[in-house]
Amino acid sequence: MDSKPDFLGGSSEDHLRPELNVESPEGELNLRFFIPSHQEFALPATGIREVIELSPDRITPIPNVSPLLLGTLNLRGRVIWVSDLGQFLGETTPLNTDRAEISVIAIEEQDTIVGLAVEEIGGMDWLDVQHLIAPTNVPDIMAPFLKGEWLIDAEANKYLRLLDQMAILRSARWAG
Repeated sequence: MDSKPDFLGGSSEDHLRPELNVESPEGELNLRFFIPSHQEFALPATGIREVIELSPDRITPIPNVSPLLLGTLNLRGRVIWVSDLGQFLGETTPLNTDRAEISVIAIEEQDTIVGLAVEEIGGMDWLDVQHLIAPTNVPDIMAPFLKGEWLIDAEANKYLRLLDQMAILRSARWAG
């Protein structure tokens, strides 16, 4: 009689089939993206409602509002504000909206949703928050919105900075 391997326990030959060995990821799932100055940031996936690529003409400009706001967007029947995340963080160069598509990250807390327009989406990665270090060499205007950073390349002085989406959503900067 042939013996069948135990489904839950696996067989002694499973180590030869790497597709059966699913590693558990380290850390938390984060979305990586860039602002116009090519600085790289991350946001925890848990607070992101969705990421969309849309034509700039889908964002309706609103007169007499903060220069941080590009306008409003109809997101599945709900009107949300869209901001230039780079300028919100103190970037002097505005996001180039004269292109075919703009990447917008919709973040939410309870009933509040804000769209953050960014230069480019980098992808999703599992990042270990235990390896975060205190932000270094960041403008004072950006510091309150950072949870920390990971050193990516010491020689090039490149960091991946983790944003605090609650601090962004609750910021008084939206009023100014």
